[in-house]
Parts: sequence; C-alpha cells; structure tokens
Amino acid sequence: MKKIFALLVIILIAVSTPIFASADSFKDLEKLALAGDATAQFNLALMYDQGEGVTQDYVEAFKWYKKSADQGLAAAQYNLGVMYAQGDGVPQDYLEAVKWYKKSAEQGIPEAQYNLALMYAQGQGVPQDYDEAFKWYKKAAEQGDAIAQSQLGFMYSQGQGVPQNYVEAVKWYKKSAEQGHAEAQFNLGVIYGQDQGVTQDFVEAIKWHRKAAEQGYAKAQSNLGLMYYHGHGVSQDYVEAIKWLTKAVDKGSVVGLYNLGVAYSEGHGVAKDYVMSYTWINLAAVQGLDEARKARDLLIKELTPEQVAEAQKLSRDFKVK
Repeated sequence: MKKIFALLVIILIAVSTPIFASADSFKDLEKLALAGDATAQFNLALMYDQGEGVTQDYVEAFKWYKKSADQGLAAAQYNLGVMYAQGDGVPQDYLEAVKWYKKSAEQGIPEAQYNLALMYAQGQGVPQDYDEAFKWYKKAAEQGDAIAQSQLGFMYSQGQGVPQNYVEAVKWYKKSAEQGHAEAQFNLGVIYGQDQGVTQDFVEAIKWHRKAAEQGYAKAQSNLGLMYYHGHGVSQDYVEAIKWLTKAVDKGSVVGLYNLGVAYSEGHGVAKDYVMSYTWINLAAVQGLDEARKARDLLIKELTPEQVAEAQKLSRDFKVK
C-alpha cells in the first residue's frame, strides 16, 4: 500500500470587504481602485477573475491584483502567485509565482505557505529543497490547514526535510484526517495497518480507510475491500469486499483491479470465472503492476485461446466511471 503526494491546490482568497455587484457600485469600486485603494483593487481583480458582475477577464484581474499586491496586500500577492503559476492573464512563470507566494506566505497566509512549500518540494521555480518545503508546510499546518497537515505527515513518514518519525507522521495525519481530508485518512489507515509509529491496529486501520473510502478515495476503497476479504479489523465478508473493490475499480484503482481479479479466480464473493479474472488482472498488468503480470502469465494457462480473446476484449471495453 503506497502513500500518495498531493497536487497543487489553487484557492482564490476573498477578503472581508464586500464585492459590489451593481453597475453603480462597480463604478464606485473602480474609482476607489483607481485612487489607489489596495482593498478596492483586490476586490475589483476578484470580480474580473471570477466573472462576478463583469465579464471574466484574466488580463484585467492580473492588472488589479498586481496593483494591490505591490501595495503589500497579502491576499492579492497570493492570488497573483496563482495567476503566474497557472498562466492566467499572464505567461506562466514559476519564478514569479514563487516570488509572490513567498511575499504572501511571510504575511501568514496559509494557502500561500502551502503552495510555496509545494513549489520547493517539486522544484518548480526554485531548486528542489525539502528543508524549505518542510518549513513552509509546517507553518501552514500549524494554522490548521488540513492539506498542509497531511503533507507534513507525509514528509515525516518519508524522512523528507526532517528525520523520519512515524509518531510525528501519525500526529499530523490525524489532525488532517479529523478535518475530513481523505488522503490523510487513507495514509493513517496505512500506518495503523503496518505498525508504524503506532501499535498495529486493524480496527483503527479499517476505521480510517472507511472514512476515506466513503469520500470516494479509490486507494482506500481498494484497501477496505482487501481488509474485508482477509478479515482484518472486521469479520471476513467477501460480499462487502467485492462491493468496495468494485468501487475502487470503477475509479481506475490498479491494485483494486488486481484484487478483484484474484477474487474471481478464487470464487470468493463472486462465482469463479477465469475470463473475468483475466480481464481485471490484465488491466492491472498493462498499467505496470508486476504482481498482475505474473498472475496473468499463470492464469492464461487455464484459458482457451477463445476465452483469452474474450477477456482481452472486455479489458479494452472497460471504462473508468
């Protein structure tokens, strides 16, 4: 069971000053912005950015974010970084994105701290630097940012930018998981299942896998299905195992494909069916899962050429839902 790394999160920040929607109030806002009011400039940019009360225009949004950011408004600095990172209203430029994220992060904006950490972790706009990534993830995590807490847990579990420490990994995964973050719930389930930083506890493992699985997290659905299949932390229940493995397969889980194929070959929770077993195991094999390649080579000996052709057609016709 592998842990995963989070993708870049892009969030546009609104400030407490209301955004005006009517034509008259838009003109008033524009006057304030033209007069140099940083908050008005930010709100005007946000209107153009989101197409609220005005035609969406990233170029105008960028222009007004920049004016506000140049005056030191942290939210504008962050959103300017987002626009540079995404190439909205300006050519994509990771160097500039890092510059503006950092200005905002230094003012305490947790989303900026998170995205700055991610840029350091991935080496975008800056040389890859796990120490810096850890530093900024921690600042965001300490402000309660669930995604940053999850990433901090990941760095502790992998020993990236900090000595490996499963106890700290569990601590931060749990903070994130308790806020409903599915990735952290999944990774917490993995740790409890593997006796890392905590005493191995399949009941806790299945608890956290279930929470993530119920949010549609495919890897957790696959693990939950496997735990029902083997009776780890729960009474063995092949029907429930197939239910969760099928959900994982519907989302394209490679491990789920393999495990569902095994269930068909063994006839647990479903009628034994080597054609369907080959179908699912073949899909996992072509996506690079070594165990699936080995199983497929053994399984083909149980099938006629016609059955292999049928299974291969079913594999080709499969679509992720």
